[in-house]
This record gives sequence, C-alpha cells and structure tokens, in this order.
Amino acid sequence: MKIVRRIGASPRERGSLSGETCPDIFELSDGNFAVIGTEATAALDDQLPHDAARADYERIVIISRETLLRAKKDIPEQ
Repeated sequence: MKIVRRIGASPRERGSLSGETCPDIFELSDGNFAVIGTEATAALDDQLPHDAARADYERIVIISRETLLRAKKDIPEQ
C-alpha cells in the first residue's frame, strides 16, 4: 500500500503557516483513503449513532470542514 496522491488542497494552500501540520487526505494505491486528523475517539465514541461502530483498531479523527470541502472536487465518483 502506498500514497498515490493528495486529495484536495495542501495545508499550505489552506493557509497553514508552517504548511506541515494540518489535516490531510490521501488516496492509496489500493483505492482506499488515509486521513490525517485530530484524534477524538474518547470524546466522540459514546456519541456514535446506534447503527455505527468502530473496531478496537479504528480511531475517530476530526478534519476541518475546509479540508473536506476542498477535497470534494478530487474525490473520484467510483
């Protein structure tokens, strides 16, 4: 598995002063996506809807609204 490309604008394009430590979304060679975000499992786990669950190895992460909206145009339809 390898990172193929960034989805959306880079942190620098979104206004990060350092351009290095911000939420990010990447498409992987297997077709999945990887997300860099703020870990929020403890804060949000008990708020998941009744039809949602996560495995012990999964984490809930937060990315900014701007990160996702600016990635929208790069997300493939299929």
